Amino acid sequence: MREQAAPSLLKNRTSLAHKVGYALRNPQRISPYLRRAARDAWLRAKHRDHVSYYRAVMASDAARSPQAAVGSATQERWLALGQMQFDYLTEHGLKPQDRMLEIGCGNLRAGWRFIDYLEPGHYYGIDISPDILIEAKRTLVSYGLQDKLPHLTIANDLTLDFLPDHWFTVVHAHSVFSHSPLEVIDECLAHVGRVLAPGGFFDFTFDRTEGTEHQVLREDFYYRTETLTSLAEKYGLTARFMDDWEQRKHGQSKIRVTGPQPVEP
Repeated sequence: MREQAAPSLLKNRTSLAHKVGYALRNPQRISPYLRRAARDAWLRAKHRDHVSYYRAVMASDAARSPQAAVGSATQERWLALGQMQFDYLTEHGLKPQDRMLEIGCGNLRAGWRFIDYLEPGHYYGIDISPDILIEAKRTLVSYGLQDKLPHLTIANDLTLDFLPDHWFTVVHAHSVFSHSPLEVIDECLAHVGRVLAPGGFFDFTFDRTEGTEHQVLREDFYYRTETLTSLAEKYGLTARFMDDWEQRKHGQSKIRVTGPQPVEP
């Protein structure tokens, strides 16, 4: 018998009942939400495509706090979430000799640990936000990792067309698809197989729901697991739900995608 979904996974955060109930339970969050909604309306009017819109969101957030811009309210939380990502990947296959692509590297919350761990030149971080990449370079300097020769570059989409074929043994995207409409995720999954090395894997987190798929403003998106696994399979990839990630109490879920296994000679 299938277990019943947790109530939190059935929430539709766009419903009036949820909004009213949440406001009554958390009155201190009403004003921040209204400010966020006003910004959302303003940026929607100025930026029709999602990448331009979210780049503007990141510029706004990074101007206030680089840590908050990547979802960490404090420096302690920033360090803890980076450590959580690093520990999980090293426990699940990441080796120093791997060549890693981090999509949405942000200000290197986890990236500085990956850079320190990997061999020189083996980390490649991309992000849509020039503002957050400036903060990434500051993080790199603060940890004295210049000799590790990481690559940090801006991207305008997720076609990954400037990257080489079958090069990266590990691709990682943390809290990227949770802020992406389905067409952006589709674009990434359509092209990530080309850059994955034989036997490599792509780990990504997402906000999971077992109820109605929905979004909050234009910033937060909630998907059913089968929607994303089916999308990966559409492009010849194998997708596996990583249930042990949820035990880390991060709040998001994780899927691992692999390409066709290499054929033995």
